[in-house]
Order: sequence, then C-alpha cells, then structure tokens
Amino acid sequence: LDIAERPSAVSLPNLLLNVLQRVDRKLGGAVALVSGRPIDDLDRIFSPLRLRASGVHGAEIRLDPADEPRPSPSAQALPEALTDLLAESLRAFPGILIEQKTYSLAVHYRATPQAGPQIRGILERLVASEPESGIEIFDAHCAFELRTPAFDKGWAVETFLEHEPFSGRVPIFVGDDTTDEAGFAAVAAHGGRAYSVGRWRPGAQGVFTDPTAVRAWLAAFADRRAD
Repeated sequence: LDIAERPSAVSLPNLLLNVLQRVDRKLGGAVALVSGRPIDDLDRIFSPLRLRASGVHGAEIRLDPADEPRPSPSAQALPEALTDLLAESLRAFPGILIEQKTYSLAVHYRATPQAGPQIRGILERLVASEPESGIEIFDAHCAFELRTPAFDKGWAVETFLEHEPFSGRVPIFVGDDTTDEAGFAAVAAHGGRAYSVGRWRPGAQGVFTDPTAVRAWLAAFADRRAD
C-alpha cells in the first residue's frame, strides 16, 4: 500500500484486491499480511477479503481467515493512561497523531517532520522515567512506536511457518520499514527471500523501487500459468 498522510486515510489501489485474491487462491491460502496495523484495521482496508494476518508488529495473529485474532503469548497491553500522558507531553507539536493499538502506541509526526528529533527526545525521557514498563521506542515512517520488544514480525513469520498452509514452503517476505527487519531475519533462517521497498534494509536480498513495483510483481505472479 502507498503511504498516506494519516493511517486512516490509506486506500486500496485499483485491482489490488483482485490480485491478492488470485495469488491467495493460487498458493492455496499461503498468503499472510504481516503489519504494524491491528488485524481489524487490515480487514477494514481489504474488505471483503480476509487473509491470514499478523497485526501490531507480531502482537496478534490469525492463522485462519475464519478465526478471530489472538494475542501473541508475550503481548502486553500498554497502560491506557499512557495515551493521555503522551498527548500532554507532545501538546506543543501541532499535527501530531497518537494511535492507540492496545499493545503499541504510535506517534505520527508526518505533519511536522522537522520536529522528529525533538519528539524522540521527549519519548526517550518518558520511557526512561518508567523503566519497569519494559517499553522501548522503535522507528517507523515519520512515526515512533512505543511497545515492549517481547514480540516482533519475526515471531509472526515463525508462527505461520509452523502451521498449514505455510509449513514446508519457502517463505517470501516484502516490507518497507525498520520493524520488517525482524521478518527478514526469520525468512532468511528458513532459506527464504526478503525484499525491502524503497531502499535496501538490513537482511533484504532484493529491493523493489516502490509499492507500485510490488503490485506489478504480484499481478505478474497471479497471471503466470503453472509450468
């Protein structure tokens, strides 16, 4: 998907839904969305298509499209009061968006990218004042994620590979963010291939220039006849 100004503004490009349906069917259901977004949000974006999915950077997973999402065994919900504390700490920065995702808080600063270093400094002081929480700061696209490091996208990849229809297959993972690097490592450990989008990232074995190139690759695979 293309990056939007706000998480809620993301839209599904024309034909992508049909392409994903065909790829999922061609692979016998061995397609999963591994995202920083909650699974409920993914379902909204890709409706009426429901795929196997992991959300909030591995904090939740759905092994079958018919199932409800379940939390990772190590997922820890963040205190609700943290959202208010963040809002108060960042009130001087107009356009900041705080996204509550139960197991993670995302601070989006796309509207004021020049303030990124200042915002990170505030978050670092806030996290340092609560060492018992185990919360760490993770960089993302014009955003900072606050969560514990007990789960990640690598755990999601490993979990999918332990279950049908992924078991025994060579995994392929495509990601465009720092948090995808854990997924790259998990794929490499199973002899698979990882691709970053936009620029090379550690662990990637190839690079797509942009999301349009990824969609073209998926469409070509969907159209290709079986040998």
